[in-house]
Amino acid sequence: MLPKKKTSKSRTRTRRSHHRLSVPNYAVCKRCGNSKLPHAACDKCGYHNPKITLKLGEGETS
Repeated sequence: MLPKKKTSKSRTRTRRSHHRLSVPNYAVCKRCGNSKLPHAACDKCGYHNPKITLKLGEGETS
């Protein structure tokens, strides 16, 4: 079946207004103050919580 009438641009865009992406929430790293995703290790210093710290910045020599 074909549509009876043309759907206007305004109606189409109004319907699609909820299809946008949401902005991610950021948290502040307690050690360095850098912004990071919540429940994830910091990209800058590797800090996650007092028990877990990742070693970052040690590059490979080739």
